[in-house]
Amino acid sequence: MYLVCGEALFDFFCNPGERSSELNFQALAGGSPFNVAVGLRRLGVDSALFGGISSDYLGQRLRRVLQEEGVSERYLIASDAPTTIAMVALDAQGSPQYMFRGDGCADRQVRIEHLPVLDEQVRGLHVGSYSLVVAPVGDTLLALVERESGSRLISLDPNVRLNPAPDIERWRARVAAFAAHAHLIKVSEEDLALLYPEQDPQQMAAGWLNARCQLVLLTHGSAGASVHSRHGHWSVPASAVQIRDTVGAGDTFQAALLSYLSRNGLDTPEALATLSRGHINGMLEFASQAAALTCSRVGPDLPYLHELAAQSHR
Repeated sequence: MYLVCGEALFDFFCNPGERSSELNFQALAGGSPFNVAVGLRRLGVDSALFGGISSDYLGQRLRRVLQEEGVSERYLIASDAPTTIAMVALDAQGSPQYMFRGDGCADRQVRIEHLPVLDEQVRGLHVGSYSLVVAPVGDTLLALVERESGSRLISLDPNVRLNPAPDIERWRARVAAFAAHAHLIKVSEEDLALLYPEQDPQQMAAGWLNARCQLVLLTHGSAGASVHSRHGHWSVPASAVQIRDTVGAGDTFQAALLSYLSRNGLDTPEALATLSRGHINGMLEFASQAAALTCSRVGPDLPYLHELAAQSHR
């Protein structure tokens, strides 16, 4: 089982109405960690979500989605604070632009006293997005990965969102702090451009490799991904797809990486350190195919394992 840590919220997608004074909305359950937890289950891997969830109507709907998807609720922290709302608008290329309403909301109200006791069923932890930065949940998650990084696989996706946390220096400090405990890091070129606009993304990614961190994956959207590992540095192309939008593509890629490791018995720090180049390429091919399938659909509609299996046999 993977314990995915961070926010659960509702994305409100904005669409123009018939008049300029009108907007139409479609609300979908989301949040990067929420999506990764759901994505893992759809790809055949047990998952749980560690995060704050509201008792309000939207929070109840989020719980229902987790129940329907089979994501364990064991580590959820109940709260009377409201559910975070993200307003999402798509640009001409189908890329999302976010505006968050989250101050004082439930996903941030996870404190040190909420740190869970983990048993041997939890093989690894995944952290990412603005829960790394906002208080008090950011401090709680950092304490968790510090405690667990010696015995469980830790994966990190910064998934930078400046709207809910605009202090770029805090982002840099927090990403560095979490990266120091991660065994696997997936980061987008867009995120690195926000964090370190004057730095070469490949050099930044390579700089995270160390005795603990064995694999850094840098995604380039439609241009594919780059790999940094003990085997060296190389690039792989993206899977061809007719893009509807890119919402949830990065979360799908992340879930697919972790599911590949799990299904191949490679989801430990020790196994990751011995990962062959063939396994890395297989993992990336699987993640690329999964992300492409999400991009072919509207919204964060992450794929099921049987859908990817059907594609591979065509």
